[in-house]
Amino acid sequence: MDGILALWKEPGMTSHDCVFKLRKILHMKKIGHGGTLDPGVPGVLPICLGKGTKVIEFLSDSGKVYEGEITLGFATDTEDASGTVVERTPLSEPFSNSAIDAAMKSMVGEITQIPPMYSAVKVNGRRLYEYARAGESVERPKRKALIASFERTTEPVWNPEEQTQSWRFKVSCGKGTYVRTLAYDTGKHLSSAACMTDLTRLASGGLTKEQSLTLAEVTDAMAEGRLEEFILPIEYGLKDFKRLDISKELWARVKNGARLTLADVGLEEMPQAPVALYYQEKAVSLYQANPKEENGLKPLKVLRTEME
Repeated sequence: MDGILALWKEPGMTSHDCVFKLRKILHMKKIGHGGTLDPGVPGVLPICLGKGTKVIEFLSDSGKVYEGEITLGFATDTEDASGTVVERTPLSEPFSNSAIDAAMKSMVGEITQIPPMYSAVKVNGRRLYEYARAGESVERPKRKALIASFERTTEPVWNPEEQTQSWRFKVSCGKGTYVRTLAYDTGKHLSSAACMTDLTRLASGGLTKEQSLTLAEVTDAMAEGRLEEFILPIEYGLKDFKRLDISKELWARVKNGARLTLADVGLEEMPQAPVALYYQEKAVSLYQANPKEENGLKPLKVLRTEME
């Protein structure tokens, strides 16, 4: 069984938990996930099966879409609702829609984030959450993140008793974005403590909520012998790459990882990104520029060495 499956991860499970359960359900070991999702967050988790594991990194690199909720008035050590409150800035009156929208708009594009202490980023060989759990402080590295869109989707609600204000949002972002930090930084733009109080991942690696199956649905489909209906081909994970179809003669070289020239694949200019080579409608290899050879290409990843 080779390909890509869109799994709907339910809250309370780690991404690894899902892979562990799927190995039992599908009776196969070669399974991986394309993009970690926090245990408390439900949403789309790309699952790669068999030879599909060869394209995991490309699914992980793809953009993601989330919806959630931001609350102003307090902040936590985890930057989400699971943490301990570490700061309060009671709101005696609500922020206007225009102020909120301006703060969110200011974070669209390439931004710099400082990851939360409760995150898996490594510093000096240790995860940040390990420092946090030990009560130790450490300088956190700044990271670039790409925000394609970040919009408010509901009217803000002010709670005069709690002196907080909340609204729902939708964000499209690139690899490595911390949405918790996006919520926290929205508060900073408004000079208020802020926290992400809800989050769901709607899309990842080109897979959507509508395509996704829960573990229970995967179990039923497997028992009924119709799981193949929901498994996407390996090629789905390569749809963002330029496609080049090759001949039988060139396939004989490509499957052995041979270096090629631009002329071999019919290109006149060096591609700025890797290209996907196809033979008999199947993706067989990814090639990229070879800096050591003028007009040369070298294999980035061989996907198939034989045709089924």
